[in-house]
Amino acid sequence: MDLQALLDDIARESAPYAAQGKVASYIPALAAVDPSRFGIALATMDGQLYGSGHWRESFSIQSVSKAFSLALVLARDGEALWQRVGREPSGSPFNSLVQLEYEKGIPRNPFINAGALILIDRLLSLTGDSLGTLLAFLRAESGTPAVAVDPDVAASEAAHGHRNAALAHFMASCGNLENPVDLVLDHYFRQCSLTMSCADLAKAGLFLANHGLRADGSRLLTRSEAKRINSIMLTCGTYDAAGDFAYRVGLPGKSGVGGGILAVLPERGVLCVWSPALDPHGNSVAGVEALDRFTTRTGWSVF
Repeated sequence: MDLQALLDDIARESAPYAAQGKVASYIPALAAVDPSRFGIALATMDGQLYGSGHWRESFSIQSVSKAFSLALVLARDGEALWQRVGREPSGSPFNSLVQLEYEKGIPRNPFINAGALILIDRLLSLTGDSLGTLLAFLRAESGTPAVAVDPDVAASEAAHGHRNAALAHFMASCGNLENPVDLVLDHYFRQCSLTMSCADLAKAGLFLANHGLRADGSRLLTRSEAKRINSIMLTCGTYDAAGDFAYRVGLPGKSGVGGGILAVLPERGVLCVWSPALDPHGNSVAGVEALDRFTTRTGWSVF
């Protein structure tokens, strides 16, 4: 199979679907991104890297970062995490306050905003520097020392992060936050503001396709832990549209409102797509279309 030609075809066919979506407007720094941008990259287990479109252009990874912070917490803390956050699909918007109150401050899963705040809180307790730990990991796995926070996006996140602050304060009131709310929020806003390219993210995610083994051959996760992260990505990684994503794409995936989607091909590699125009659930319209086309044409899904 000519993977480069396939990605070129998919990029050409999928990019026009961006016209059906809208960029995230509630974060002003994201609202300014050109909605016509499109990139796709594939990193394979045998060390090959393919890409098409704007696949080497950096963008705000937003909630895609949560897959990596989950891995880092599980690697250090194991099953203890699940006493503070669930593993079930939310069926509600990623920033829902109602669901969190109803469930007494226990987020439904680690990929909605409340759950991600728990990840950051725990990683702060375990390492003293959640963001620094994540940055070092992403730089090492991607081979890109330039991975960094976009200060403009971080400032925009913080200035308009009232709902995230409400989630954090509510969890603190329920006794489900270990560190000061302001510190957790600061690390959260800056983590979401990390910028990477499709190529960077595809390489950084290869440990999820390789049963928990890092790029240098060391083990981050057990095979079981890697399986569990992939399972949660499949059922919870694309907000309240996870069922539709599984139906169309058939891969574990994690999306972000910056327009990126990371998708894992177990024992084969990792795909990353980026197109900033989103559907009403917060997922990239053209990105989902591209992943659908890729698994349909290759037959590479988990089903």
